[in-house]
Amino acid sequence: MLASLRPALIVFAALTFLTGVIYPLAVTGVAQLAFRDAANGSILVVDGKPVGSSLIGQPFSSPRYFWGRPSATSPQPYNGGASGGSNFGPAHPALAEAMKARVEALRAADPSNRAPIPSDLVTASASGLDPHVTLAGAQWQIGRVARARGLSPERVRALVEEHAELPFLGVLGEPRVNVLRLNLALDKMG
Repeated sequence: MLASLRPALIVFAALTFLTGVIYPLAVTGVAQLAFRDAANGSILVVDGKPVGSSLIGQPFSSPRYFWGRPSATSPQPYNGGASGGSNFGPAHPALAEAMKARVEALRAADPSNRAPIPSDLVTASASGLDPHVTLAGAQWQIGRVARARGLSPERVRALVEEHAELPFLGVLGEPRVNVLRLNLALDKMG
């Protein structure tokens, strides 16, 4: 019996070593060589201190900053441990109330802006962690941010355009802006 178990145990040990040690080390090595930033969490550093990841949204509420997409995670927004949407359907009263409250907050923060509010500013993403807003979502906020910082809207618009990311392959998705990167660039402006 031991003679028939021995080859199975040897194959088991070899495959465990191959798939549990060699393969993870190889993948980690390739990731560190070819995709170092992404493999390490895409952490953004300012003055030697990490301020966040460019892959996970952060809550901004000051009128001096661009605001990202709402987050449906709990107990706090952009909680990576609770990633996911609210699971409310489009006709659910709680979703309608949440969107109404978000529209009211955006209008209260910039009462002079009567333009239609882009949908991504009032709807959470499926993950609740989205670090981007659409280019339209960022442009909608230019007036508020410019007034709060004492900058010209043209200067802020130029900064938004500078940070715009084009759709993947020019057709997949729509132009977007990473909110944390944009806000860090804004802080450098003054």
